[in-house]
Amino acid sequence: MYSITQYTKDKAKLLGVIVKPSSNKNKKIDVFNKSMSKLASIGGIKPDGTPCMDYPNYVISKGRKIANERRRLYNIRHKKDPDKKDGKFTPAYYARELLW
Repeated sequence: MYSITQYTKDKAKLLGVIVKPSSNKNKKIDVFNKSMSKLASIGGIKPDGTPCMDYPNYVISKGRKIANERRRLYNIRHKKDPDKKDGKFTPAYYARELLW
């Protein structure tokens, strides 16, 4: 099970959402609004059960310099992902804002 970092909790508070460990075995985090309606499931889990790395975990394991480079590359890779679809924020938006 993925342990939600303080970085992600702080970012969630700024966005006005609530984060909890995901009920989907292939995702790390479920994002909810204040009325506890699920907005998205974000963050990948590899087939072997290992969570995919994200910014706060890179900082912890590899240091801030490498984490910043991984963040830069993530943003390049996902720059075409839309922030909104049908007037609602997308899972890509929440992943970028909460995990990167």
